[in-house]
Amino acid sequence: MKVKRALISVSDKTGLDEFVKKLNQLGVEIVSTGGTYKRIDSLGIPVTEISIYTGYPEMMDGRVKTLHPKVHGGLLALRDNKEHMAQAKDQGIHMIDMVVVNLYPFEETISRSDVTLEEAIENIDIGGPSMLRSAAKNYRSVAVVSSPEQYEKVVKELEENDGGLTEETLKSLAVRVFEKTSGYDKAIHGYLAASSSGKDKLPGTMDISLKRDMELRYGENPHQTAAFYSCSMAPDEGIKSAELFQGKELSFNNIMDLDSALEMVASFDQPTVSIVKHNNPCGIASAKTLEEAYMDALDCDRMSAFGSIMGFNGKIDAALAKKILDEASFVECIVAPEYDPSALDVFKVKKNLRVLKKDLAAYAAKNRKDFKKVMGGFLLQDKDTVSLSPDDIKVVTDNKPSEDLTDSMVFAWKSVGFVKSNAIVLCQGTKTVGIGAGQMSRVDSVIIAIRKAGDRAKGSVLASDAFFPMADSIEEAHKAGVAAVIQPGGSIRDEEVIDACNKLGIPMIFTGKRHFRH
Repeated sequence: MKVKRALISVSDKTGLDEFVKKLNQLGVEIVSTGGTYKRIDSLGIPVTEISIYTGYPEMMDGRVKTLHPKVHGGLLALRDNKEHMAQAKDQGIHMIDMVVVNLYPFEETISRSDVTLEEAIENIDIGGPSMLRSAAKNYRSVAVVSSPEQYEKVVKELEENDGGLTEETLKSLAVRVFEKTSGYDKAIHGYLAASSSGKDKLPGTMDISLKRDMELRYGENPHQTAAFYSCSMAPDEGIKSAELFQGKELSFNNIMDLDSALEMVASFDQPTVSIVKHNNPCGIASAKTLEEAYMDALDCDRMSAFGSIMGFNGKIDAALAKKILDEASFVECIVAPEYDPSALDVFKVKKNLRVLKKDLAAYAAKNRKDFKKVMGGFLLQDKDTVSLSPDDIKVVTDNKPSEDLTDSMVFAWKSVGFVKSNAIVLCQGTKTVGIGAGQMSRVDSVIIAIRKAGDRAKGSVLASDAFFPMADSIEEAHKAGVAAVIQPGGSIRDEEVIDACNKLGIPMIFTGKRHFRH
C-alpha cells in the first residue's frame, strides 16, 4: 500500500519535525490541524490546513475540526469497492492513506493533584480516537501511526519499499491503535466514575489496562517466569520510568524493593534514607544532611543491610557516594531523585551496582490507591499515607512524654507503617535502632526489635503498628530500657496495658489509627 496523502494531528510533537521532513522527501501530501499545522508550516514543508481540505472552519475552540465526511470518508472507503469509490468521487472525497495521531494527554492531566473536572473533560480527545479507529478499521488501505515511537520504523519501511508499507506492518499498527484507544477510554471511565461517586468512595467498576514493558530474567525465584507490566493510566509513575545509569538489568525482587524504598523516603520532608531488604526496612533515618541520615539508617542493622536496596530523597554528591561504598559491604541498588555527575563517576568502580534516578512526586502523592492481587480478583484500598496531627495524639498514662520523646514517637509511628505486620520499631530521635517484622505474635516482634537494637534500646521509643493484646510486650520493653511507647490502642485489654505502663513509669500515646501492612 503506497502512501500518497497523510493527515497529521498530534499533541505530543516529539520527533515530528524529522518525520514530516522524511514524508515530504518521499512525496507524501500532508494535511494537518491547529498547532500541528503551524509547526509543519514553520518548517517550510508544504502542508494543507484541515479547514481548507474540508471546506469547513475549525470551530468551538477546536472541538470540531476533523469530524467531517471528507476525513472519515477518505479513511473508511474500501478502495476495491466500486460503489464506495464512486460515492467518494461524487462528494469530492479524496483518499487518505496515512493518519498520524496521538491523543490529548488525558492520563497526564488527571495525574496532577490540582486538576479540576473541567480541565479533565477538556482533555478528552474526540476527533483523535475517531480518526484512529476509522483508519485502523480500514488498515489494509490506511496506515495508522499512533505514537512517536513508531516513526522511525514506518519511515524505514517506506524508504525500502518505494513509499509503501506491507500488510503485516499495517495490521500491527492497527492492533496498537485499538489497544491504545481502549486504554484511553478506560482511563476516562475510571476518572469520571471515581469523581461521580465522591472522593471518599471507591468506583463501582474499575478497568485496568496493562502493557508488558520489560522481560525479567525470572520472578521471585529462578523457576518462575516473569515480566514487568506498566499501567497505561499512569505509565510514568513507577520504577519503570526510572533512569538506570549503570548496572545489570533489574530483577523482580529489585523492582519490589525499589518501589518500597522510594515510598519510604518520599514520606519524609527532612533528608531521609531507607535501606530495604525483602520488602522490609532494615533502617530508616532522617537527619540534617543526607550523609548523616545514611549513616544512621545503615547503623540500625548493618548485618541485614548486606545486599540491600537503598533509597534517598535528595541529591547524592561525590562525598556521599564514596561514603556509601566505603561503609556498606554490598549494595544491590541505589535510587535517588538527583545525582552530581561526580557521584556517578564514584559509583562506576562497582560495575554491577544498579544506580537509578527517579523523581519522588508520584510517590509523595496523597490520593493514591493500593491494589492487592488475590485469586479471582483484586483488593482495592486507599494508600496508607496517614500521618499524625496533634489531635491524634492522646497521652493515656499518668507520666507524660517530653517534647523530644513525642517527636521521636511521631517519627517511629510513621516508620512502623512500612514494616510488615506484626511490626515493632525502636527509635532514637529520628533514626530506627531496632526493627521487628512479620511475626505472628506481637511480643516476638518486640523481642526481635530489642535484640537488634542491643544497648541502643535503652532510652529509645517503641512504636507498634497495632494494639498490644496484653501487657507482656510492655514488660519486655521495660526490661530493655524503652523510654516511651506509641500504639493505636483499641484492645479489650487496653486498661491492663496502661496499668503496666503506669506501674513501670513508661509514658504511652494512643493514636487511634492502625498501620497493618500485609
